[in-house]
Amino acid sequence: MIGRPTSEEVSNAVAHYVARVPEDDPRAPMRAQPEELFAMLADVTDETASYRYAPDKWSIRQTIGHLADTERVLSYRALCFARGERQSLPGFDENSYVDHAPFDARSVDDLKAEFATVRASTILLFEHFTPEAWLRRGFANGNPASVRGLAYTIVGHVRHHMAILAERYVPGLRAGAR
Repeated sequence: MIGRPTSEEVSNAVAHYVARVPEDDPRAPMRAQPEELFAMLADVTDETASYRYAPDKWSIRQTIGHLADTERVLSYRALCFARGERQSLPGFDENSYVDHAPFDARSVDDLKAEFATVRASTILLFEHFTPEAWLRRGFANGNPASVRGLAYTIVGHVRHHMAILAERYVPGLRAGAR
């Protein structure tokens, strides 16, 4: 059993993501999430994927792309810490990443495939960490983090965005907004 991360293993900036994961082992929800996300987005088409619930918010396409980008960053951090990296890792500006990515020019199916591939890689990475590796820690963006804290953050981050999609995007799409 992995066990939940302590408050010393996650920064205040991501604690709300970790709080969305009540499970004692994040790997089961990690495996289930792509199917859950894709079921939620089943009615999203290339025509409706540019929908934003407000002018300054990301489109559905950008949100899916953001999920893949963030997962890459967080799983890289987990790899570094699991392998004993002692250097502090940089932060990243998720808004800048979205601004510099051509997500809105891509098909929804392509973005889903990318997320699924990134998630498959993340699952393989976490499935093979030793018990000791799960507890290893490092620093990213000036904050402490552990491998297990990052696993919980990955799952909670997707749950966070799925809740936003369900609350703010899907109702607008059902009402015929574009």
